Amino acid sequence: MFNKLKDCLVDLDRDCVLMVVDELLKNGVSATEIVLGPLSSGMEEIGRLYEEGEYFIAELVEAAEIFKEAMKKLEPLLREEASRMSSARRRLRIVLGTVKGDVHDIGKTLVAVMLQAAGHEVIDLGVDVDAEKFAEAVVKYKPHILGMSALLTTTSRYMRKVIEELEKRGLRGRVKVLVGGAATTREFAEKIGADGWAPNAVEAVKLVNEIAEKISVEE
Repeated sequence: MFNKLKDCLVDLDRDCVLMVVDELLKNGVSATEIVLGPLSSGMEEIGRLYEEGEYFIAELVEAAEIFKEAMKKLEPLLREEASRMSSARRRLRIVLGTVKGDVHDIGKTLVAVMLQAAGHEVIDLGVDVDAEKFAEAVVKYKPHILGMSALLTTTSRYMRKVIEELEKRGLRGRVKVLVGGAATTREFAEKIGADGWAPNAVEAVKLVNEIAEKISVEE
């Protein structure tokens, strides 16, 4: 069923996606497993097809719409599941955004939902966010964490420009920078000077909660 769900999403078959999601939920599969498993791998495959020129913007938009429709069923369950995770001792303020040139918001939106469910405050800047807007958000909102996402390898490189902009403005020391998305790895995060990396939304919540614990202890 997981493979079927992934294939249905890659084939942009809306009815099939929704039907299989319902079947998986009836069979006791958690919303987190569904999203981090077949739906995420399906979106990663669609991103790969786009990079290789087999899919175009129209297909990306259609896939995102199908994903969002599935999320209407899954989001309330995701919130419940996230709330069962160990809650942070300190509520953190987090600014999130998908970097310039990238219009994918699926993974970022999932991270935002789960962080909010875990008790944190999230400011979502949306997609195609440039370095100046990230820096301005750090000044305006004074977040503890700045999170950046990128699905495509061509756009992930822009994350370094955001960090350079923070450094140029003297803001780098004020905020922890975390990165994620299909195009990123732990090694990539270290190379660009980020403070942390998470492979998925569940790990992102754990990482943020660890940072929250440290901040509470330090204070």
